[in-house]
Amino acid sequence: MSSVVEKIGDLVKGFGLSTVYGEATELNGVHIMPVALSFHAFGAGEGRGTGGGEGADSEAGLNAEGEGSGGGGIAASIPFGAYVRDIRGLRFEPNIVTLLAVATPLVWVSGKILTRLARTKRKR
Repeated sequence: MSSVVEKIGDLVKGFGLSTVYGEATELNGVHIMPVALSFHAFGAGEGRGTGGGEGADSEAGLNAEGEGSGGGGIAASIPFGAYVRDIRGLRFEPNIVTLLAVATPLVWVSGKILTRLARTKRKR
């Protein structure tokens, strides 16, 4: 019997560039290749047990038994845009929704930092 970790390792072995760069497509003489950010993380656990060990149950003279399992994971892909090749040449066309989703928190944090720096400078 293989462990949970080995099973998950076999499952994610195929992840790679194919999850970041999509298949190139041609539409009306325009070549398009989608680009995305892809990430995945997994966790696992197992357990066994028998006999008494240290703890409250062993002091009471009870026989300890055990079993276990576990697991979890996340995988996501965020579309960033596409490489486009047409009569104007090769260029990257960003996904505006993703650009706004990334830029909004970045601008907010930058504003907070600049505000705190200005307050600190004013106090001196």
